[in-house]
Amino acid sequence: MSTLPERKNVKATDAWNLASLYPSEGAWEKAFEEFKQNIPTLGSFKGQLAESPEKFKECLDFYFSHEELGERLGYYSFLRFNEDAGDSKNQGRQNRYMQSAVQADSEISYLRPEIQALSQDTLEKYLDNPSLERYRIFLTKLARFRPHILSPNEERALAMAGEANQTAQKAFGALTDVDLDFGKIQTPEGEKELTQSSYGSLIQHEDRKVRENSFVQFHKGFEVHKNTLAALYTGSIQLDVYQAKIRNFSSSLEAALFPDQVSKNVYTNLVETVRNHLPTLHKYYALRSRVLSQKPLQLWDTKVSLLSSVKVVTPYDKAVDTIISALAPLGDEYCSVLKKGLTGGWVDKYENKGKRSGAFSAGSFYGDPYILMNYKDDVLRDVFTLAHEAGHSMHSWYSGKNNPFPHYQYTIFEAEVASTFNEQLLFAHLMKEAKTPEMKSYLLNKQIDDILATLYRQTMFAEYELKVHEMAEAGEPITVDSLREEYSNLLEAYFGPEVLLHDYADLEGLRIPHFYRAFYVYKYATGISASISLSTRVVEGGANEREQYFAFLKSGGSSFPIESLKKAGVDMSRPEPIVRALDLFDSYVQQLDALL
Repeated sequence: MSTLPERKNVKATDAWNLASLYPSEGAWEKAFEEFKQNIPTLGSFKGQLAESPEKFKECLDFYFSHEELGERLGYYSFLRFNEDAGDSKNQGRQNRYMQSAVQADSEISYLRPEIQALSQDTLEKYLDNPSLERYRIFLTKLARFRPHILSPNEERALAMAGEANQTAQKAFGALTDVDLDFGKIQTPEGEKELTQSSYGSLIQHEDRKVRENSFVQFHKGFEVHKNTLAALYTGSIQLDVYQAKIRNFSSSLEAALFPDQVSKNVYTNLVETVRNHLPTLHKYYALRSRVLSQKPLQLWDTKVSLLSSVKVVTPYDKAVDTIISALAPLGDEYCSVLKKGLTGGWVDKYENKGKRSGAFSAGSFYGDPYILMNYKDDVLRDVFTLAHEAGHSMHSWYSGKNNPFPHYQYTIFEAEVASTFNEQLLFAHLMKEAKTPEMKSYLLNKQIDDILATLYRQTMFAEYELKVHEMAEAGEPITVDSLREEYSNLLEAYFGPEVLLHDYADLEGLRIPHFYRAFYVYKYATGISASISLSTRVVEGGANEREQYFAFLKSGGSSFPIESLKKAGVDMSRPEPIVRALDLFDSYVQQLDALL
């Protein structure tokens, strides 16, 4: 029986307050009815976009007004679903919204192809029309997609399949977040429930037997369902390949990178650069093996703190105060807005039954930029996770305040910069405040592990995604065995000779939620590389460097990510920022070695 609280028993002060979206479920239902009633009107502009700038503007005004309402409705239903995915009311609301959203997408599916079909002369006249200035960036970016937009009927057919296309991802989430029962783990503190959320804490437990049992028991849970998990992921890969082909992309990677105008070289340079720095990672595992007196090192020894004597307990309110102090270089407005949000309803703080594991920030144009946490006082990394998600939320806050709805949304490529930027400042603040060599070592150990997880590990994930998608594109069979073999080869390369790989280790390749959003994870690695360079510029620079960073936060989707980051002071089309981050990792390993 679960020891986690039911959602209905969570304190209001520990839950997010979704009133900025809708003050009640009744208000959501009323708005949802309006959304459904508007759907038929979406199709009424079909064939009329070339008539006049006035008709064109009328269509775009209605479309984006409908989109804004849909986003607001969608975020509310999404957040309610993620706070308790086992609640049938939340499931029903989410399903009803998704069905109507797919219907709306089907009705408006003609819009982009029809805009693409406009003559160059007509499109340029529209772009020069002052009444359409609000849509200039949207239209300019849309023009890039001309080679990949299909006929209206084909676009309509693809839109109608939108809900069905989410089956693999939704089934994966239902299986891993709700249905899978990993049992309980005996610890010196008593019996603890093993969940996807608690696993992160248990795998860092100072008792080696707890770590071993948690690792084995957790992966055995996935082993029982390995064929189902492999089938779900294979379906997701095949969908990626199909969608890339039907839109005339040369590969699923090209299709994923195209919207951000990121070249394939950015992706492959990341993998190649990190591969060239694997000896530094292996050196760190050798240090771990020596300090822990474990040779060979087991996988359940790779995340535990090397400073077991240092205990850090950070209640949520103290974490907020610490984060705000660390972010002082960003100025009063940033810090005051953030503190009010973190203590006043932005954050759903703790784990409850049926709640999604992990953490995320969900910023929308209309409502507050909400944060889902599964915060634990005894996990220092959760303080960093809160700072990380706060970076996303403040990025959303600035983007929404400084851009119109049609282009306020920044890319995920940019998002991972704003989040890891905050983590860099938090680490620097805590190191400055540390009073003892033990605490400095503890923090260095944590920072090394975090860069490892964000840069090395996410690059390994990115390499895996590329390999399995290339297998599918080459017509090679994807099975549970071939997936595990590819992942096992990567584990051997990245962990090196110091770490003994357990039989269950390669099952990890079947349990990563981000894989259902193909070629997403590489942005974590590029993000931390950019944030290391930018945070150094802001802290060591003056008002100009800070304003350049704020210009980046405020830019929203007004430019492509490589371009916006160049303006902030870092060029991610080159390998230098990645090399700089990897060199920093190496210096931290050397500092830790000297301190220990």
